[in-house]
Amino acid sequence: MDYKDTLLMPKTKFPMRGNLPNKEPERQQKWDEEQIYDKGLERTKGRPLFVLHDGPPYANGDLHIGHALNKILKDFITRYKSMSGFYAPYVPGWDTHGLPVETALTKKKKVDRKKMSIAEFRQKCAEYAMGQLDNQRTQFKKLGVRGDWDNPYITLTKDYEAAQIKVFGEMAKKGYIYKGLKPVYWSPSSESALAEAEIEYHDKRSPSIYVAFDVTDGKEVLDGGEKIIIWTTTPWTIPANLGIAIHPELEYAVVAVNGEKYVIAHELVETLTEELEWENPEVIKTFKGEEADRVVARHPFYDRDSLVMLGDHVTTDAGTGCVHTAPGHGEDDFYMSRTYGIEPFSPVDGKGHFTSEAPGLEGMFYDQANKTITEKLEESGALLKLTFITHSYPHDWRTKKPTIFRATSQWFASIKDFRQDILDEINRINWYPSWGETRLYNMVRDREDWCISRQRTWGVPIPVFYGEDGTPIINNETIAHVSNLFAEHGSNVWFEWETHDLLPEGFTSEHSPNGTFTKETDIMDVWFDSGSSHEAVLKGREDHKRPADVYLEGSDQYRGWFNSSISTAVAVTGKAPFETIISHGFTLDGNGRKMSKSLGNVMDPLKIQKQLGSDILRLWVSSVDYQADVRISQEILKQVSEGYRKIRNTVRFMLGNLADFDPAKDAVPESEMAEADRYMLHRLQTMLKNVRGSYDVYEFAPVYSEIHNFCTTDLSSFYLDFAKDILYIEAADDHRRRSIQTAYYEMVTTLVKLLTPIIPHTADEIWEYIPGAEEESVQLTDIPEPREITGFDKLYAKWDHFMQVRDDVLKALEEAREAKVIGKSLEAKITVVPKDEQTKEVLDGISDVHQLFIVSEADVTDEAPDAKAYHYVNVLVEKHPGEKCARCWTAADTVGQDQDHPDLCTRCADIVKEHYSA
Repeated sequence: MDYKDTLLMPKTKFPMRGNLPNKEPERQQKWDEEQIYDKGLERTKGRPLFVLHDGPPYANGDLHIGHALNKILKDFITRYKSMSGFYAPYVPGWDTHGLPVETALTKKKKVDRKKMSIAEFRQKCAEYAMGQLDNQRTQFKKLGVRGDWDNPYITLTKDYEAAQIKVFGEMAKKGYIYKGLKPVYWSPSSESALAEAEIEYHDKRSPSIYVAFDVTDGKEVLDGGEKIIIWTTTPWTIPANLGIAIHPELEYAVVAVNGEKYVIAHELVETLTEELEWENPEVIKTFKGEEADRVVARHPFYDRDSLVMLGDHVTTDAGTGCVHTAPGHGEDDFYMSRTYGIEPFSPVDGKGHFTSEAPGLEGMFYDQANKTITEKLEESGALLKLTFITHSYPHDWRTKKPTIFRATSQWFASIKDFRQDILDEINRINWYPSWGETRLYNMVRDREDWCISRQRTWGVPIPVFYGEDGTPIINNETIAHVSNLFAEHGSNVWFEWETHDLLPEGFTSEHSPNGTFTKETDIMDVWFDSGSSHEAVLKGREDHKRPADVYLEGSDQYRGWFNSSISTAVAVTGKAPFETIISHGFTLDGNGRKMSKSLGNVMDPLKIQKQLGSDILRLWVSSVDYQADVRISQEILKQVSEGYRKIRNTVRFMLGNLADFDPAKDAVPESEMAEADRYMLHRLQTMLKNVRGSYDVYEFAPVYSEIHNFCTTDLSSFYLDFAKDILYIEAADDHRRRSIQTAYYEMVTTLVKLLTPIIPHTADEIWEYIPGAEEESVQLTDIPEPREITGFDKLYAKWDHFMQVRDDVLKALEEAREAKVIGKSLEAKITVVPKDEQTKEVLDGISDVHQLFIVSEADVTDEAPDAKAYHYVNVLVEKHPGEKCARCWTAADTVGQDQDHPDLCTRCADIVKEHYSA
């Protein structure tokens, strides 16, 4: 007889290798064909609604690793919620308007917009954006992200644009929308105004100049002939200078040096003496700033006055304490000058070139004019010093080119009118991480007005009409009519139809006695588009709600989508559109560097999917602390792959040992299970509780580590290892064997459900091999609740202590192996001497303790002189004197005692005779 045939070795068709790159697309196609997402919604209908509202990525270009991180995190949450008591639809969205689409059309597609109407060009933009959307949708699905991909929300659709117009109209009705001339961030490269959210900072080399302004009217505070010194790093704004700001509370000094008298802040005399290389300066007079209000100086090279004004924004942190003021090119300058009746003046056009209002500079690009302007200052004797500095400077986040402050007529949302309401909501909602609250709070606290108009073509028009006298017309009637037009025809009608056709029938206005109207040509800031999604999606969809439970985006969205969403929502409803904000960090390479093509360190999520599989990428996402910046590299993914293999092989081993197990008839009642099995079920419940707790607070790294540690430490290193001696050796229906299989069954079903949100392809594959699994997909099941194991309250301390004793024994066996006393642990006979009563009681209370230690014999005794001392026990390890059983491989004194099976120990001989003899 071949004794191998009498062993119940593991049998499973579940493959050792995942072959994920090839199998995942097949499984995704199966999910689509079987409508698993829809079935999941149907299964959970009637449960509490949970809404994670998707922040719309921009529909342009292939996905990058940051996209993957973002969408996979969202997928973890919605999948978990649908398996833990909620109805959790997921509607993906896309942001489709804006400059990048216009640029892509003209540069990549070589579209000549000059040869077509605005409406035709906008149609081309829409077609391009939808093509990009389809491409990204396909790529997101390859990552295993589940959702209503056939019905996403898209900012260019008629229903969305109509809802956005309603938001704009509601804000206008409350008086929050106005048009005004003031300095805004202006991008010469984009030829458009920008919002703060569209600004990023990069280093720029700029000229640093000290300039003297001659005082012409000292208002009895100064004698006349003094020179007020200013400092600036933007010489190009000097042609727009209309004043000099000083602080009313600061003390100023008149300093005599080299035959001149200079006015500067008193506390900066020493600093400027060194900076300007003055010799023997003498302070001949001091005065308080407020005394010099409305002193008049002369512009350095134009024949006009420069008025001294009082401004609280003036500091002595840098410069001279006297601030060059160009109200057309600075926000502080603008507000201060307005109180003096000085209107903003900006002699620079939309492309950044000087106009005829700046004689001698007309046509020059502002940055290139710096040299000419400094030469003019030098000629007039006003330039005291010129150097160059490198400093952080605002840039257009799309073109990556410098921006300027420029006074233009724009549409604004007056955030300050409802700022406190926003701040109150920020304090109310939940934040992960907690510092997000402070970050957004500070941004809103310091915000004045939001410039919402853009001088572009591809976007939602600002729905404002103008009367013959130039008065803006925006009221309930016009807003409702335009919203209805957009809902029926789309926003292109604004550019296709004549103005009178866009107005309500029979519309009249006192501002147009002749019935002639014009329309606004600017479009809305794209952040107003996406920021209106609470109205278009959360309120607009039957299976959604406002506020949503969660918004989750990258940390850059505190100034972007989080900001615009809460601003528009509080303006319209008085409430934030979310209950919880979660933000994630940026993706870096393995060395912590930002990814860039020039460095060659870009990680393409689709290449990772093709090489390793989406489940490996998803497992990486679960393994990192995503709320900070995260690192990814081939080496990191290799480590994650090892973790995946460990989990997969652990599950495969259990599946193999469940080949002959039918849970309906073979399961052992919990009360009748062996203590070790109940102990492991208790460990399972502890792991389950911890994992669910981490899922509930959106922490996924502990989910991964808990599951991985359970597979590695609790199962592979202990339970699966010692159980082989029972699962392989005992008869199929042996009670002890069925007890272990019952535990395995619960462990594998629990593990696969916990893993489903993270590695759904693998989890679905595992599910197909679990005996008795009735649902067609594990995605259509619920994660179990942790439970108390029968009678284990008394057993926990005992078995927890045993595991500590086991550590002593394993150490003793390892030392014996190194000393060549034994090879494999089954060659060993051990003598264990408890060092305390608790240990003695624990070991005496466990039968077949040798199986748990995986040795051939274990004697627990009160004395063993040669035993080596460890923490809880003294252990003597010897080579077992008995023969090795040909069937179970343990060394036993009973090998040879059975005449029919002399190569077997009596245990194995009895099993073979009873179950395998002919």
